[in-house]
Amino acid sequence: MSGLDFDYAGRRDIRNNPIVREVDKVRQRELWRSAAVGVFLVFVLLFSAWQHFELLQLGYRIEQMQQERARALVINRHLKLEIETLKAPDRIERIATEQLDLVAPGSDEAIVIERVVPATPPDRSLVATR
Repeated sequence: MSGLDFDYAGRRDIRNNPIVREVDKVRQRELWRSAAVGVFLVFVLLFSAWQHFELLQLGYRIEQMQQERARALVINRHLKLEIETLKAPDRIERIATEQLDLVAPGSDEAIVIERVVPATPPDRSLVATR
């Protein structure tokens, strides 16, 4: 035998038909069960992360609202102080005499009206009933 004959003998036509395998039902069930558990765990993880980030956002929002409230309280205090200074009788009298050229009334021109306080009602035993 020569080297050519041996080479020819190694080139046989081998049919490569696909091998048909049966589906293993137990393994298929385990695969679906594992996939379902994996999807459930991913869902739980995403839900937990969503709740955590919502909690953080609400914390930031509460802090921002507290800062806004503190600023509003400072502004409110300043405005109340300004109202009290604008209501001061000395300031009103100074504006009336200097800017509006009004004159303070004399003691004989001014009439002081006193506030009338209602009398206390009598005891119930003194009131006649019909």
